Amino acid sequence: MEKIVISVVGRDRPGIVAAVSRILFEQSCNIENVSQTIQQGEFAALFIAAMPENLSQSDLLSLLKDGLRSLDLEVLLKPLSPADDASEHLAGSPFVLTTTGSDRLGLVAGVTEVLAQYHVNITTLSAVFRGGDDPSRNTMIYEVDIPAAVDFKQFRDALQQRALELGLSLNLQHRDVFESIHRI
Repeated sequence: MEKIVISVVGRDRPGIVAAVSRILFEQSCNIENVSQTIQQGEFAALFIAAMPENLSQSDLLSLLKDGLRSLDLEVLLKPLSPADDASEHLAGSPFVLTTTGSDRLGLVAGVTEVLAQYHVNITTLSAVFRGGDDPSRNTMIYEVDIPAAVDFKQFRDALQQRALELGLSLNLQHRDVFESIHRI
C-alpha cells in the first residue's frame, strides 16, 4: 500500500476529524498517524495513511476536497517516500526544552537557530504567547532529538547564552526525567 500525507487546515469546529477519517475509511485507507491541534480558533491536522492500490492520489484528493467543502477546509496531499518514513534518520536522545519569558519578536527564531546549528531535530513544538511581561503567560515547549555526536555541554551553553540574550528562562531535561517529574 502506498503511504500518503494529508494536511487539513481551516476554522475549527466539531466534526473535522470525524469527516476526514470517514472519507479515508470509505476509501479503505488505513490511518497510521494523526497529529492535530487548534491554534487561535484555527484547526490543523496531519494524517499519514496507507492507500489501497486501486485508489489514485488525485481521486482521493478530489474526494477529500468534495467531502470537506461544507466545512470550508483546505486539503493538501503528498506521497510519503520511504526516506520520509524512516524516523531513525535523525535518531538521537529525546529531550524536552522549555522556555518562559516576556513575549517579543524573535523568540522562536532565536531558539530554533541554535537547535539547527547543532543539528537537533524538533519532533514537537508547542508555543503559547499571551502577550505581556508575565513570563508564565508565554511558554514554549520543544520536544527534540539531540544527536549522539553533539557536544552536550557546548550545546547547552549555547542554548543558555541565547536564552539570556532573549530574556528567557530555559530548562533542558531528558524526556524520561521530564515525564517523571510531570507525572507527580
